Amino acid sequence: MQKTLSVPTSTAADGGGTETTNATTGTDSIPVGELVAGNAVMVFGQRGCCMCHVVKLLLLGLGVNPTISAVDEGDVADVIHQLSKISGEDDGEMIEFPVVYVGGKLFGGLERVMATHITGELIPMLKEAKALWL
Repeated sequence: MQKTLSVPTSTAADGGGTETTNATTGTDSIPVGELVAGNAVMVFGQRGCCMCHVVKLLLLGLGVNPTISAVDEGDVADVIHQLSKISGEDDGEMIEFPVVYVGGKLFGGLERVMATHITGELIPMLKEAKALWL
């Protein structure tokens, strides 16, 4: 079963002056960058978003067990800012929810997932990222 993580509203500044948004699961706090790097497939989406649900169902249907981070409405801008930093995007407007990371790299949103699935490119990418075994 996939894990669903929620991102809290507060952000903390580290010693370098960079904001770190945390995702929590139970009592553990995990920085967003570690979530992206530590999961073969990571999906960030706004809580209750139907498009995030579509991405999740497609990936589950392929046999992938993605980690899902459900972001509260008030936290969307902060999380997009952090994901932009991780992905090397200069402005957060390039990232829209749902956003999918495969193998620790920005893959894209729903349109990219669907397009690569239709063309047959998605499964080899997921195998390469070790998110799919067969």
